[in-house]
Amino acid sequence: MKLRSLVVGLAAAALTLTACGQSGSPGGTSEPVVSNAPAADVTVAGSPVFDAMKARGRVVMGVRDDQPGLGFKDATTGQYAGFDIEIARLVAAQLGFAAEQIDYKVVPSAAREDTISRGEIDYMVGTYTINDNRKQRVSFAGPYFVAGQGLLVKEDNTDITGPQTLQGKKVCSVTGSTPIQRVRDQGLTDQIVEFQTYSQCVDQLISGQVDAVTTDDAILKGFASQQPDQIKVVGETFSTEPYGIGLNKDDTALRNKINDILQAAYDDGTWQKIYDETLGKSGSPASPPALQRY
Repeated sequence: MKLRSLVVGLAAAALTLTACGQSGSPGGTSEPVVSNAPAADVTVAGSPVFDAMKARGRVVMGVRDDQPGLGFKDATTGQYAGFDIEIARLVAAQLGFAAEQIDYKVVPSAAREDTISRGEIDYMVGTYTINDNRKQRVSFAGPYFVAGQGLLVKEDNTDITGPQTLQGKKVCSVTGSTPIQRVRDQGLTDQIVEFQTYSQCVDQLISGQVDAVTTDDAILKGFASQQPDQIKVVGETFSTEPYGIGLNKDDTALRNKINDILQAAYDDGTWQKIYDETLGKSGSPASPPALQRY
């Protein structure tokens, strides 16, 4: 079903990440990037998850609340915003659910497969990389974005243009993360700085204590979109991270339906509007990926 798209301004997200202990709440929405009027008379034959959604009259979306530009919850207003949030809302609308029928449940990375398998959420949209190990327990629609490990530097930095230029530079990432391990394994630099959150790394970058921050470029774009006059994403990505919408492993019907929703958004420009008004504010362009229909 073709969507009517209307681009509106996003409220600026808070510059400091604030962890929130809540699991999300009904109606906790921010002003959407595109108009998401719910589709009428939607059916997904053979989908037990969709049947459960219709029976309760609500959709429960798994999201993140600590990633600016992607999935972020404002601690003051309780509102959610970001690229992933907008994709999740788009899916909900095209499944026939209005904004006031959405429940947001914040799911940590390590708990995503268990939460989906137990039926605690209907689908998960939150920088969820599709890989063979995860596909043993859940299925994926998409990808809706293809990220890759990237580098964030100060806006006036001209020395760092990619991983090959990191020798002798201080590089920051989260303790125990795949990106920082890749920096070690590939011998990109021996000056590694680790913190518990990416926001701490970004603070160190802005204050000049480190030269670069590394993780998925989508996360870095989110930070850059908040402060484009101070920091920027540089170079080509040096890994491949296809982000998918996580679903019950056996619900082929719902997976196919969501893939159709994504394809329609790619074709009619809705995906591009969402990107341009969220991650696109970082100054880094992107186009819709090709669906793989996993």
